[in-house]
Amino acid sequence: MATRYAAEFKSSIIAKLLPPHNVSVPDMVKETGVPKDTLYCWRGQYSKAQGEPVANRNQQAGNLSNEQKLAVIIETASLSEVELGEYCRRKGFYPEQIADWKNGFVQGSSAPISKAEREQLKEQTATIKQLEKELNRKDKALAETAALLVLQKKFQALWEEPEAEKLTSRRAKK
Repeated sequence: MATRYAAEFKSSIIAKLLPPHNVSVPDMVKETGVPKDTLYCWRGQYSKAQGEPVANRNQQAGNLSNEQKLAVIIETASLSEVELGEYCRRKGFYPEQIADWKNGFVQGSSAPISKAEREQLKEQTATIKQLEKELNRKDKALAETAALLVLQKKFQALWEEPEAEKLTSRRAKK
C-alpha cells in the first residue's frame, strides 16, 4: 500500500533537494526514511512543473535534449561570468559546454544541409565503415601471421641440435 505524505512535508523535502541546499537524495533518505525512488520522482515532477531544464544534477550534459540545451543557453545569456560560474556549479555544467551548445545552435541554424551533401556524407560514412572493417580484418591476419612465425621459430629451435652437439657429433664421425 502506498504511503501518502502531507503536501507541506513534500514541499519541504523538495526545497532541501534543490538549490541552494542541494542535499543529495541518499542523505535525504537517511534523514527522512522516504524511499529514494519517491524522492527522485518528487524532484523530477517539481523540475518539470517549474520548467527547469535539468531534472537532476547527476544527469550528464550529453543526455540533454536540444530543447533543454536551448533553455540553458537562454537562461545563461544575460549572466555575467561570475553568475555563469555559479549557475554551472549549481547545475553541474561547464561554461565551455554551454558555449559549445550555443555555437552548435548558431552554426546549425545558419547552413542547412542539401540533399546532395547528405548523400555524399552517407557515402563517406559507408566508405569509412568498410575501410575500418577491412583494417580490422587485416590487423587480425597480421597478428595471426606473427603468432605463426613465432611458433615456427620455437618449433625449429626445439628440433635443431645445439651448436655444441653438432661439433662433437662431426668430430665423432671423423
